[in-house]
Amino acid sequence: MFKLFQKIPSISTNELADKLKQSIILIDVRTPEEYRRGHIAKAVNYPLNKIDRYKGKEKELYVVCQSGMRSKQAAKVLKQKGYTVTNVQGGMNRWQGPTRGGK
Repeated sequence: MFKLFQKIPSISTNELADKLKQSIILIDVRTPEEYRRGHIAKAVNYPLNKIDRYKGKEKELYVVCQSGMRSKQAAKVLKQKGYTVTNVQGGMNRWQGPTRGGK
């Protein structure tokens, strides 16, 4: 049954920094332009408007955007597709770690 109000687990950017020490899949759902301006090194860019086509093999995903709103939307779509998804609260606005520019 489809749940309109799905509970999506979330973590802080500090918790994400700890998780990045492990091998995780981090999806950045911002636009390619935003991503190029600066992103977390391990993040893969998969814009929100294409997230319904995501076909990664790993079942556990973390999603980030600029503020946490688009990533929450993406998390709901991915959860419906059978993934275990965690949203990064506050997104890149709260990220204190290093970023890299370009693709």
